[in-house]
Amino acid sequence: MSLDLTPLFEPRGVIVTGVSSHPGKFGFVTLHNILTCGFEGPVFAIGREAGTVLDQPVLASVDDVPAEAADLLVICTPVSVNEQILVSAAAKGVKAVFVAAGGYSESGPEGIAAEARLASLAARLGLVLAGPNGQGVVSTPVGLCAQIVAPYPPRGRIGVASQSGNLVSALLNMAEQTGIGVSRSVSAGNAASTSLIDYLEWLADDPETDVALCYIEGLPDGRAFFERVRHVSAEMPVVVIKGGATSGGQRAAASHTGSLASDDRIFTGMARQAGLLRASTIEAAFDAAATFATQPLPQGENVVVLTTAGGWGVIAADAVTAHPDLTLAALSDNLFASIDEMLPPRWSRNNPVDLAGGETRETIPDLLHLVAGHPDVDSIIQLGLGIQGNTAALTRNGPFYPDHGLERIVDFHERQENLYATAAAEASTANSKPILVASELATARPDNPMVTAVRDSGRLCYNSADRAVAALGHVVRYAAWRRGRT
Repeated sequence: MSLDLTPLFEPRGVIVTGVSSHPGKFGFVTLHNILTCGFEGPVFAIGREAGTVLDQPVLASVDDVPAEAADLLVICTPVSVNEQILVSAAAKGVKAVFVAAGGYSESGPEGIAAEARLASLAARLGLVLAGPNGQGVVSTPVGLCAQIVAPYPPRGRIGVASQSGNLVSALLNMAEQTGIGVSRSVSAGNAASTSLIDYLEWLADDPETDVALCYIEGLPDGRAFFERVRHVSAEMPVVVIKGGATSGGQRAAASHTGSLASDDRIFTGMARQAGLLRASTIEAAFDAAATFATQPLPQGENVVVLTTAGGWGVIAADAVTAHPDLTLAALSDNLFASIDEMLPPRWSRNNPVDLAGGETRETIPDLLHLVAGHPDVDSIIQLGLGIQGNTAALTRNGPFYPDHGLERIVDFHERQENLYATAAAEASTANSKPILVASELATARPDNPMVTAVRDSGRLCYNSADRAVAALGHVVRYAAWRRGRT
């Protein structure tokens, strides 16, 4: 039975210790973030200075908090006072504690002993203990941002659990940039009592979460982790970034979290058997998680590339062909004939399907539905959108706009981009197949109407064909692993 982390992620009220009027201190920042991001429960500030901070009365002690008013305590106070704070909090009905304060096992022998006492005390009091030395916890379904830094991401379906607080921030920043939101996030810190697998098991049962995104440096008990995480993978995909893959990274991990990084070859084999999806970079991991959170699972490995220009298609064809889990689908005779009726004779007559500039207003939407609806096609990568929107932007910002009939053509180009991007989401939903739209404009011109429309449809606009292919590969591999278990 998994650990009940509901008081951590969905508290009815929150207590923050270590609150002062100094805006750079952890207590102030944590209080500010909780009050700013939409949490509707009662919030209690505890500090040594009487008065108010951020319009909140500052209480002298947890003993002054009303009984049963809060079930989450966020500790930003020094090691020397925290054990007594735990005792007082438990007496007030607190059920979960996040310790942002450092000075524990990461700091030497005295810190190791203090951390052991803290964990033992929390266990005796029946408290969920997260941290210490952690960045915080975010829970967008209840508007909770109980962490010592920004950002606060949009609400979504990705759950983040990490052995590094900085990696949490990086992933939340990507969520903000792309609009692909997060359900919960937590920095495990030193993981004195609650470890990554505890968070993953809870997220697997969380109705707000569809995929977990996890950063791992070391596993104190790799066998136990494997036995538990394979059951998590059976319930939801788990995308993993593994730090300490090299000797240099292992030394860095030991100095960062104090954990001994696992042998990389053993970890790779374990991950494959457990159904974990290991990504090589932070960006690739987020792309994969965003794909799981927004696209249907494919039924097979056959990919069709649709493109409005040849070069993009060639690059994508190379990437698909080189990927061990994907196949560049051959166009069956009936699909070929249907495409041939829709496009001018100069089209590529192969996969990738290069429209060669033959698209009209309805060509791309009709082609998307046609190809996605064919039983031999499992997924689509769509390239070359955004050109019209780019042209519209240059025209709109030039010296001749809006005269010379330019206003009308700019409006037309922008409407077309919206039409194409919307059609991709509609064809994907209608046929329960992934359709991934990729363009460098996702970062080069995030205000491009195509990029905006993809984002508004609730999906990710991938930065390149290669990144789309890599993300699709993870999804196809996981779908095959799931099918192999049935």
